[in-house]
Amino acid sequence: MSGIFLKISALFLLLIVAAGVDCPVWALTPEEIMPTPALEARAGALEKELRCPVCQNQSIHDSEAVLARDLRQVVRSKIRDGETDGQIKAWLVERYGTFVLMAPPMQAVTLPLWLCPVAFLAIAGIVGAAFFRRRRQV
Repeated sequence: MSGIFLKISALFLLLIVAAGVDCPVWALTPEEIMPTPALEARAGALEKELRCPVCQNQSIHDSEAVLARDLRQVVRSKIRDGETDGQIKAWLVERYGTFVLMAPPMQAVTLPLWLCPVAFLAIAGIVGAAFFRRRRQV
């Protein structure tokens, strides 16, 4: 009985480890792979900077969604055509808005995204300081 439990546990552990392996290259077909390692690295880096509009919290590099695959193909096609990273990002922002960028630019619309973490840390610091002051007085 414990032998079966060990086998099931080992299989479960293997599945967890396999699920954590990051292999986005499996999503590419051979004709999508860039002709040189430098261009492949550039495409991968740019894909990591672009958010999947469907998945919302994954880059198009990591996402398995159909739209992410299509966007990877567009990015790679535009790189082959000689466009710069800035031009590719501008083209995608024009179609999907700044949401498609993993790090949106600081604008009036995105200001809360940039200020919320700072405000949270400030509030946590104030609450922590008040807690320790009360604790010292007791």
